[in-house]
Amino acid sequence: MTYDKSSSAEGRRPATGTEAPHRDPLPLLGRTALVTGASRRRGIGYAVARRLAAYGAGVYLHHHVPHDADQPWGADPGGPAAVADGVRELAAPGAVVAHGPADLSHPEAPARLLDTAAEALGGRLDILVANHALSGSDGTLDALDAAMLDAHWAVNTRSVILLAQAYARRRPAGPPGGRIVLMTSGQDLGDGMPEEIAYGLAKGALASATRSLATTFAGLGVTVNTVNPGPVDTGYAVGELRERVAGCFPGGQWGTPDDPARLIAWLATDEAGWITGQVINSEGGFRR
Repeated sequence: MTYDKSSSAEGRRPATGTEAPHRDPLPLLGRTALVTGASRRRGIGYAVARRLAAYGAGVYLHHHVPHDADQPWGADPGGPAAVADGVRELAAPGAVVAHGPADLSHPEAPARLLDTAAEALGGRLDILVANHALSGSDGTLDALDAAMLDAHWAVNTRSVILLAQAYARRRPAGPPGGRIVLMTSGQDLGDGMPEEIAYGLAKGALASATRSLATTFAGLGVTVNTVNPGPVDTGYAVGELRERVAGCFPGGQWGTPDDPARLIAWLATDEAGWITGQVINSEGGFRR
């Protein structure tokens, strides 16, 4: 779909269909985005934020460093400031790049984060990429307990729905260009995730909610899609795991963070304005 560029980013009008296709080098100029879980320069959130910034958007980066510090890969050695600097390198002149913490396991945190991000970006928010997730604290059906299930539900599902709710409450009806992108993990493909039951259940709920959310947001001019990035090397792919999983790709190598980032950034543009309610598998031919 092409657009009349004489209109603003906040309310671009569809072209009549007679114009020649035009590739805009800054298709998100004037728009704003919140990317959650953007706390490590090796992560998907960071790659997404850089893509959105390169497309012209102002970006707010959410981080929760204590979670990363507890993982085998550890927190980014440069901290959130270094992550933000890496995104700022690609930002358009005048576009804001800001960052801040939030523990999204707390029920009130999602709405507070969304309000903080919107205010930092000038009072409005166009794009929400819910990339954050709880890793670990999981197991097989026999190993898991109620605390594991509750923890994954709170972070991986409840907080995402509450972010979407807060977004809807701030979003005025009418202007196009609103985008919500959720993240799932292919738990409905192949043999599922029998070693990570709590995580798989929580992420599966987002896939199931995608179409309902898309219908809910249609009247606000907002599309809602979910991306399954497949196995992506964000720093945890080492040893036997790396070798085994690499063999499941036709090309023999893992996905990189920029692989799903390219898809997510495109979904944020006007070119993807007719795509909503979809769960999109971006797995590089991964064979389970």
